[in-house]
Amino acid sequence: MHSSLGFDLSKMKLSGASFADADFSSLVSSLSFSQSVAMILGICGLLLVLMPGRAQAFKAPIYGYRSWLEPTILVQTRFATDARGMIMAGCKKFGDSPFTIRRYDTDITILPKKYLNELRLVSSSKLSTAIALSGNKVYQWTFASVMVESDLHSRILKDRLIAEMPKYLDLAKTELEYGWNVDIPKPSDWTEVDIQQVARMLIARMTAKIFLGSTACRNSKWLSLSIDFSKELSIVRLILTMFPTWMYPIVVHLIPGRYRLKKCLATAARIIGPLMEKHREAAKQRSIGVCVEEEDTLLHWMMDVGDEKENQVAEMSTLQCFMALASIHTTSTTISNVLFDLCAHPEWIPILIDEINDVTNRTGKLGDKDGVGVKEWLAKLEKLDSFLMESLRYNPVLLLAPSRYAIESHTFNDGQHIPAGRTISWANYFHQNDPSLAPEPHLFDPMRSYRKRYSSPEQKIKHLAGQADTNNLTFGYGRGACPGRFFAVGEIKTIVARLLVEFEFKYPEGKSRPRSIGLNEFSLPDPGARLMMRIRKDVKQ
Repeated sequence: MHSSLGFDLSKMKLSGASFADADFSSLVSSLSFSQSVAMILGICGLLLVLMPGRAQAFKAPIYGYRSWLEPTILVQTRFATDARGMIMAGCKKFGDSPFTIRRYDTDITILPKKYLNELRLVSSSKLSTAIALSGNKVYQWTFASVMVESDLHSRILKDRLIAEMPKYLDLAKTELEYGWNVDIPKPSDWTEVDIQQVARMLIARMTAKIFLGSTACRNSKWLSLSIDFSKELSIVRLILTMFPTWMYPIVVHLIPGRYRLKKCLATAARIIGPLMEKHREAAKQRSIGVCVEEEDTLLHWMMDVGDEKENQVAEMSTLQCFMALASIHTTSTTISNVLFDLCAHPEWIPILIDEINDVTNRTGKLGDKDGVGVKEWLAKLEKLDSFLMESLRYNPVLLLAPSRYAIESHTFNDGQHIPAGRTISWANYFHQNDPSLAPEPHLFDPMRSYRKRYSSPEQKIKHLAGQADTNNLTFGYGRGACPGRFFAVGEIKTIVARLLVEFEFKYPEGKSRPRSIGLNEFSLPDPGARLMMRIRKDVKQ
């Protein structure tokens, strides 16, 4: 399969550009991130300072300039480093009217909530979630075209994962048992632990189990690849977005991370190719009446319903890499944030443990054959669900959600026009901190959602983690809402519940809740943040 990148995924080889010969590739890929940035930053800065500002358009004033003399690159840099402050200030200034902010690669128009109900009715062929989340024009240069050209991953999550959620949660739970013994330290005395890496490994295993099966979830190369792919992709995207699009064909060959991305995809193909061939052979045997037992994986379902192009090894392995990226990092980040919040508010730990023990006493341990199913068991953890909701409100991974890219122009009912090529979004973080929805939003109140659920009978089925509505945009909204959100919530609650009953946590001496680090609209915990951890004294070892 060839893409506009000059990249032949079926052969895993760059072609068509003198930049891509073996010697140059080796040279560039060997450069450190700082060296590569130093090499191109001068060009980047000169071009961006000299670039004319984008024309203001369609009743959405541009926000963020401190004076008419300020270069656009400074406004874009402020958004990259303080998107939270810029979004909040813009929303307060413009209220119920659209406004535009400037990211390195594109302008983003922030729309008020009144347009959300109309958004549900607009086809993805007109307003695309996939392009918006894949980096707008950058996706064509980061091997992400498959995520835009194919909806196989989305269909399989909606049609199989959601439809058979209890089964897949049970499968993930079995792999968690293995990961618990391999990935989690068991110190009897207080020990400093990189809890973010622990969470990533556990989620990577659980995800690989249901996506690819037992072979992949125990394969150290696949686990490392599925975690590292996100880091490399983020670096490549960030560097590319600092350049005008006409320079992408040149700059892309100067970024070491892109060569490492290529190696990731080649490794993925070597791992996934044999799994695909094994399934094809099993299908042939079944077609002639031979009974063949196979592990139930989403990969098999994707192969069965995918078209010829989607069933190419390069295409499928690329899809699996991006699916792993989406599944692992936001989920593991949320687990880390929940644990950081629990250590910042330790008075809630015994309350949540009491709830977990109560559910265990009434229904049996999570996953017991004689007890209730995993999905039903987790649904009973209402206080933990509420704590998770507050952690997501206070520390969302995405400050802007949902987002759409206008493939075609669109006009809302009130006449607000969105031209083709425009990215639109909603200020998730601002709305989650609206005092009319969250009184005293500056306070961390873990039982906000719990109280709302019990405020009246009709509210009982609302205010749950994973639900997407106009007051909770954490997982998107409408047709583009994250299809795997309920499974992710199940993974989070499964891991956090077990961690709480088996271990004690606290911050290292002199440390407190780590500040989130902003990169454009993304907000992530400090990667250097650690927790102290030890086995609870009442837990049998």
